[in-house]
Amino acid sequence: MHDIRAIRENPDAFDAALARRGDAPVSSEILKLDEARRAKIGAAETAQAEQNKASKLVGAAKAKGDDAEFERLRALVGQKKEEVATMQAEAKALDAQLTDVLARLPNNPADDVPDGKDEADNVEVNRWGDIPSFDFTPKEHFEIAGVAASMDFETAAKISGSRFVLLTGAVARIHRALAQFMLDTHVDENGLTEVNPPVLVGDDAMYGTDKLPKFGEDSYQTSEGMWLVPTSEVPLTYTVAGDVVEQSTLPRRYTAHTLCFRSEAGSAGRDTSGMLRQHQFEKVEMVSVTLPEESDNEQKRMLRCAEDILERLGIPYRTVILCTGDMGFGARRTFDIEAWVPGQDTYREISSVSTTGDFQARRMNARFKPADGGKPQFVHTLNGSGLAVGRCLIAVLENGQQADGSVELPQVLAPYLGGKTMLTAEGRLA
Repeated sequence: MHDIRAIRENPDAFDAALARRGDAPVSSEILKLDEARRAKIGAAETAQAEQNKASKLVGAAKAKGDDAEFERLRALVGQKKEEVATMQAEAKALDAQLTDVLARLPNNPADDVPDGKDEADNVEVNRWGDIPSFDFTPKEHFEIAGVAASMDFETAAKISGSRFVLLTGAVARIHRALAQFMLDTHVDENGLTEVNPPVLVGDDAMYGTDKLPKFGEDSYQTSEGMWLVPTSEVPLTYTVAGDVVEQSTLPRRYTAHTLCFRSEAGSAGRDTSGMLRQHQFEKVEMVSVTLPEESDNEQKRMLRCAEDILERLGIPYRTVILCTGDMGFGARRTFDIEAWVPGQDTYREISSVSTTGDFQARRMNARFKPADGGKPQFVHTLNGSGLAVGRCLIAVLENGQQADGSVELPQVLAPYLGGKTMLTAEGRLA
């Protein structure tokens, strides 16, 4: 959510920020609504004062026995009461309209975010690992002999429809091992607190984390009105909604491994082969709630946490900073980590690490009390994948594939796989 005071003070800067995202200027519309709302509030306050004044005079007129003045003043009180109620209702309606307009506008990009239209304008900032060379044509994950029997799309479609997968046997265990490895690393070495949050949330949580009202079609809603989380960013971030926390309790760093659900509205025909883009998937999420002056460094720390997971797994990757045209709605700055997938001969996104500044905090009124006793201020919130488990499974399987259809697995997973480091061509761990 945007600060209306900032728009009043510098509407041109606000429109310029929208222009960087390719959006039309709206400050004049916003300021007209704001002016009308403030005028109604002022008029209501004036009418309220007149009502209060007349109310006091009613008693005096009655005490004097001045029936005519008593009746006139009583009628005036009734009239002012109606005027106050009407203007307050009109002010409330204008306030709701203004809030709705502001809620549909994306966050302002940080100054260092590159301008651009789409992913072609993203800027690479880091690259790690050597792209593996094969003496055979590498396959996509679902084509590898040792994987194919344990990655069943046909049965999943029978159960749930398209874009679901049924993992069984060794592949299901490798998938679970990856999630456990990520969680243990984040908790034991990166200082994050593990959380097991609900994956059904209410409207307020979705709105507070900028998933509503604009992107409701991208998520699933139950018949009771609850939402299946598109990411555990939603419940983890919303833990501080409506709170005024002590500065000494920040930063708060959380991680969670959950199911995630996305309708993928508008993505028909994109990445439909294999398990790259699914309606149901798992992620190990990272969320930080921090002080404004620390949020940029916190984003760098979170980015390194995610990159380090890939390095330990031996997966080549590159990191890009997203341009203004490719950045998510609520983000102020986003870094994407893209893992190398030999089957497609390209890098594919496996993590996004974003700072939202105070954009989400304003929507859910999350603040901190400064240690010096000053006025409460909005916290900053950040989120990032640490990592997307299914996509990480794809990268592990494709980078480790062998000519005979087996897969060499990362050594760091051995403790989670009974000491085994190979998926055989027959689909067994060895």
